[in-house]
Amino acid sequence: MTAAFTFPGQGSQAVGMGKALAEAFPAARAVFAEVDDALGQKLSALMFEGPEADLTLTANAQPALMAVSLAVVRVLEAEAGLDLARDARFVAGHSLGEYSALAAAGTFSIADTARLLRIRGNAMQAAVPPGQGAMAALLGLDFDAAAAAAAEAAQGEVCQAANDNGGGQVVVSGSKAAVERACEIAKGKGARRAVLLPVSAPFHCALMQPAADAMAEALGKVAIHAPKVPVVANVHAAPLTDPAAIRQSLVAQVTGTVRWRECVAYMAGQGVTTFYELGSGKVLTGLVRRIAEGAEGVAVGTPDDVAAFKSRNA
Repeated sequence: MTAAFTFPGQGSQAVGMGKALAEAFPAARAVFAEVDDALGQKLSALMFEGPEADLTLTANAQPALMAVSLAVVRVLEAEAGLDLARDARFVAGHSLGEYSALAAAGTFSIADTARLLRIRGNAMQAAVPPGQGAMAALLGLDFDAAAAAAAEAAQGEVCQAANDNGGGQVVVSGSKAAVERACEIAKGKGARRAVLLPVSAPFHCALMQPAADAMAEALGKVAIHAPKVPVVANVHAAPLTDPAAIRQSLVAQVTGTVRWRECVAYMAGQGVTTFYELGSGKVLTGLVRRIAEGAEGVAVGTPDDVAAFKSRNA
């Protein structure tokens, strides 16, 4: 098995996502109905029709992105004979995408995953008052230099490397003033650009501790099964299969760094040559090429993508 299946994180949402899948495939409609029922909300209508401002809200975007990813999984199972246990060497997801990966691998039910992500989204949004936190992308610095810029900028406040996305793209997160200082320090260290991101909260930093506490409580109340495929965890950049370790890593992930560059490099080092990105958008597919030389990234999120997947795996 030389394929891994990856699942996108926040920022990949877009109005209309999943709509063509729902129109074409009963398996996709079933997933969207299951998520709607679990949340007591017509989230699918928000995904298909907007408004964009409501879809972008963290508490909606997180379960919505998972729903599209799991719809793609179920469609590939029904239409292309996908069997993750047979066809995937690993699964992995970026931030909330790790929950999608775990649901695809059978660790959580789709309904439990939707409810967990609703709790996670609300808790992350509530952890820091609006306007007090920020995130910024530092472009053109390696991880160590970006982390050093964040540490130098902290000055008693919170500022840390939140996402190591690869290809010289590191996102820092923390108190607004500290993140703004990190941008200037990064430019002094040779960053090509330092861009404040349009996010509603400073994810993956110590300011998220209240959300980590909320997730510890929520994860303690759901059934967690061993995944049928090893899940390469964001905070470890290594595969996990033990339910207790998975619970612990998901709590740590709320305040910890998403080590995506290392996750992809690990999978490539284990012989993975094709990375299928299941769900909305193509962000992870673009990153694969920058991280793992010679590896192929393939996005699967539309009926046409499903047909292409079938033909290449016939």
